[in-house]
Parts: sequence; C-alpha cells; structure tokens
Amino acid sequence: MARFSAALDRLEASLVQRDAKQRLDETLARELAGLKEDRGRLDEELERLNSEKVALEGFTDEVAGRLEGAIREIRAVLSH
Repeated sequence: MARFSAALDRLEASLVQRDAKQRLDETLARELAGLKEDRGRLDEELERLNSEKVALEGFTDEVAGRLEGAIREIRAVLSH
C-alpha cells in the first residue's frame, strides 16, 4: 500500500509539473506573439521615420542653399 501510495503521489506531482509547464509554455507563446507584433509596429515606425529624415534632409539642403544665396546677395549689395 505504501509503494502504491508513493507511486500515486509521484504521478500526481508529475501531472502538476506537466500542467505548470504547459501553462508556462502557453504564456511564453503569447508573450512571444506580442513581441513579434511589437517588432512589426516598430519596423513600420522606423521606416516612416527614415522617410521623414530623408525628406527633412532634402528640405534642409534647400534652405541652406537659399541662405547661402541670400548671404551672397547681401554681401554683394554691401560691397558696392
């Protein structure tokens, strides 16, 4: 009876561990799926920001060119 009772206890402990592991696996799978979604959103945001950066660089170059032209004109007027 003692061996039978001990075997049942081991079986029960094994089932509890398996159940806990299964719940942990499910939790980890949900977290992994959430992280993958976050990565997708971050990739999209990074792409958008890179596009904005390129547009702003072009705008900055244009403004710098206009300022240089204005400075040259002002210097030319002042030198006369």
